[in-house]
Amino acid sequence: MQIPGRDITIHRQLVDGLSDHAIYMLDPEGRILSWSAGAERLTGYAEREAIGAPVSMLHELGPPPGEVLTAARQHGRREGRVWRRRKDGGCFPAYSVTEAVFDADRLTGFAVVERACGETWRNGHARLAERQFRLLFEGVTLYAILMLDREGRVTSSNPGVAAIEGYAPDEIIGRHFSIFYSPHDRERGRPDEMLRCARENGRHQAEGWRYRRDGTAFWATVIVIPIREHGHLIGYAQITRDMTRRKEHENEILKAKRAAEHRYRESRSMSAFLDNVIGNIPIRVLVEDSQTGQILMDNAARSASSTAPAIDADTIVRRLRGAAAKTLDDDEIREMRIGIDTAEGTARLKCRVLRVNDDAAGGAANLMYLVEDVTEEHRAHEKIHFMAHHDALTHLPNRTLFNKRLSQALKATEYDGTSVGLLLIDLDNFKNINDVLGHPVGDQLLIQVACRLRAALDDTAMLARIGGDEFCVVLPHCSNAGELEAVARRLIADMHEPLLVGEHIVQSGVSIGLVLSSADVDNTEELLRCADLALYDAKRGGKGTCSVFHPELHRAARQRLEIETDMRRAYDADEFVLYYQPIMDSDSLTVSGMEALLRWHHPERGVVPPLEFIPVAEETGLIRAIGARVLMQACAEAADWRGEATIAVNLSTVQFDDHALVDHVRDALSNSGLAPHRLELEITESILLDASRNNIRLLEALKALGVKIVLDDFGTGYSSLHYLRSFTFDRIKIDKSFVKEICHDAEAQAIVKAITTLGHSLRIQITAEGVEHIDQATRLRSDGCSHLQGFYFGRPEQQASAAFTAPLERRG
Repeated sequence: MQIPGRDITIHRQLVDGLSDHAIYMLDPEGRILSWSAGAERLTGYAEREAIGAPVSMLHELGPPPGEVLTAARQHGRREGRVWRRRKDGGCFPAYSVTEAVFDADRLTGFAVVERACGETWRNGHARLAERQFRLLFEGVTLYAILMLDREGRVTSSNPGVAAIEGYAPDEIIGRHFSIFYSPHDRERGRPDEMLRCARENGRHQAEGWRYRRDGTAFWATVIVIPIREHGHLIGYAQITRDMTRRKEHENEILKAKRAAEHRYRESRSMSAFLDNVIGNIPIRVLVEDSQTGQILMDNAARSASSTAPAIDADTIVRRLRGAAAKTLDDDEIREMRIGIDTAEGTARLKCRVLRVNDDAAGGAANLMYLVEDVTEEHRAHEKIHFMAHHDALTHLPNRTLFNKRLSQALKATEYDGTSVGLLLIDLDNFKNINDVLGHPVGDQLLIQVACRLRAALDDTAMLARIGGDEFCVVLPHCSNAGELEAVARRLIADMHEPLLVGEHIVQSGVSIGLVLSSADVDNTEELLRCADLALYDAKRGGKGTCSVFHPELHRAARQRLEIETDMRRAYDADEFVLYYQPIMDSDSLTVSGMEALLRWHHPERGVVPPLEFIPVAEETGLIRAIGARVLMQACAEAADWRGEATIAVNLSTVQFDDHALVDHVRDALSNSGLAPHRLELEITESILLDASRNNIRLLEALKALGVKIVLDDFGTGYSSLHYLRSFTFDRIKIDKSFVKEICHDAEAQAIVKAITTLGHSLRIQITAEGVEHIDQATRLRSDGCSHLQGFYFGRPEQQASAAFTAPLERRG
């Protein structure tokens, strides 16, 4: 065919782009018919020397020329690396492409293009290169080559367009190349997008469906190259190859592999197509002769994308031998995961075993192993599993794993007749440490506590962290509670030693609740509930102790729950009432004020003692609401009294957790009209234990309102003079335990005398509570107590007027 003159420049430019290539034509017998200037530069042979000579004169190393030509004749094309011999005897490596040229199915010769690897030659004979290019352009039918103008209209085509796409040259010239696209692709602008990408990137390649003249579709690989002259775009070259058969082969890969394996056993070679497919499968493929055990194929060396590790094939096959035998018997595909030790650690492999039947020959089937490296996936699953079952901070088992292990330990007791011991451990003063030193220090403390507890336990015990500052220990195969107590005492002793956390020395003991499984306590939930009751009992008995669960704790807990439920109803029903007990001036024996005492008038049980419901109110937090109401009622009652009589109201430590406490006091004073100096707020020494000074700041805010602050039960708690320095109290109340013994116990007398002397020195009033007879009153007055309180002067009365009149008969 003739190439239009318009495209001569385009063809010349394409040829110029091949100036560093040797281009020559061969006749069917392999004799040189044409010889390019590039070939002369590369080999040193002049055209007159090369024309007519056999191509074998250029052969140095690589496939023999005859084999190359045969392959090109059979497959249309043969390419690869070769060594070429120069005229001067030297040799050079080259990449050679040999393509068969046919005319009406008749072989007319071969077109050869070669490029020296690593060297560049300039083409000095453009006309010769153009002629060589024309031969290539017109002789290749495996590719449909179109020359396009700048708008995408066809200016020339090669015979491959008719062979692949069904258009004769006169049918295609002048038409837009988008006719090969579907209407949908044309609407979406895919053809123009191809040209745009080629202009911007210098080349664009894509795969997709294209359409022939008769409307049939074929799967194509398309390359578009922009053509420029002196830097200006003058058109495009489009090269299309029909890849439909390759796609069909990909969709039928398993069938092709089985057929190829059969041919391999007969010819001992695999086809180039199967090599390409197997070499690009991203898993390792092994084929084993089921009779001899010989590995017939292993793609490990060829597959650059394989995820399987470099493990000897025989090692893998040996591990899969049992599954392979079953697959040979029943033809079932088997999948399993195995671990193989390597220098980098254990490799985790996901393996599938298939039987490849040789039905055509009727021979024995072979085995195929598909091996995928899932080591990273396995590690990720292990990490996720660890995170789901362990505490992120201490790396101890969490509640989920704890429950599982505890259930397993309980199950084991059904066979050996032993019991399971459970220790529930709670850190003492952890909240204060967190508040004062900060959460980072608290976290480090928990880590060190976990390490110390772990070190104190033997290998049979399981330690878990199940909450903020709560740990659990499971002790399987326990015989009696004595074993539990021995372990608990050891842990308490170890935790009594200070811990160095950063730059802080932290003292944080533990309280422990113990329970032993039995016929009545035989499941995870019940054991935890009983251990929690025992822990509560241990904390009530003082921190740094342990307590063993017994049924009475269960009954007490149930009673507390009933009281809590009843208290919430009682609060709504206004069943909490105030009683008033007089406080006497020691000098005049007149009533100087009253202490408001809370009582519960239960509709069925009558008057419930404070010691029975106040602790429950504090535990549940209900004391905050009750305390606010008490403040309102007491101030309102005292506001109606004549004179300057004071009203004393007790504050719970729980109320100091509520920042609204100051507002409650302010509101009670404002609503009642009571003068602030007539209100006395009584606190215990435990409120002063807050190392963060939050409670001290609250006390200072309360005192700023003008009220008086009283330190109650002085001498029974921590009794540090530091407290008297940290805050200026208006009054100290001597605990009734000292008053009770003052008439016959020298030690009690000395303590009372010391307290009164201290009070006088600090100008703090001293009240002795618990005065029950005149001898006590006389002694306390002589020791210098400024105020007295007790049954001797009057019992608490619901009516304040009765409380005022009761002490009159005691005067004198």
